[in-house]
Amino acid sequence: MMSLVRWGLIPSWLKDASGAARMINARSETAHALPAFKVALKLRRCLVPADAFYEWAKRGSSKQPYCFEVKKGELFAFAGLWECWNDPSGNWIKSCSILTTTPNAETASVHDRMPVILEPESYDLWLDPGMPDTAAAQDLLKPYDAALMRSYPISTRINNVANDDEACSTPASAVDTQGQVFS
Repeated sequence: MMSLVRWGLIPSWLKDASGAARMINARSETAHALPAFKVALKLRRCLVPADAFYEWAKRGSSKQPYCFEVKKGELFAFAGLWECWNDPSGNWIKSCSILTTTPNAETASVHDRMPVILEPESYDLWLDPGMPDTAAAQDLLKPYDAALMRSYPISTRINNVANDDEACSTPASAVDTQGQVFS
């Protein structure tokens, strides 16, 4: 089942949703021990589909964005957690977060963390509501095989939320300063 959810986990016991912006991801090594993620890790695991993710590397006084893909841009899934929260008006809001882990060789030069990318053969086990054993779930939360990934610098055009087009994930060497893709 697919569902549209709000980004930034809102634990069911929160009084207001203002802290959700800080809960867009959780460290896989400690999620089982933190009140905000503990129950979701046990009972509400999900897959967050993606075809890429982005990280920024500090290069002197600036930051260079990088695109990370699995194989040649194939669809994959992050290990996610979800919750339902009842707002003060009585509306139910579904929210989610992704889990992160230590970087693999492909991501380490850019960032000290990476999202947990699950192997397709692990999807059913990760989603199994009959597996409340968080230790077994945590065994799936490891760095993805770097040999199956690629990365490349992209235009800083991605830094502006108004830009939502192909040029945002095109290799930097193929995009001019106005964001036009070279053919």
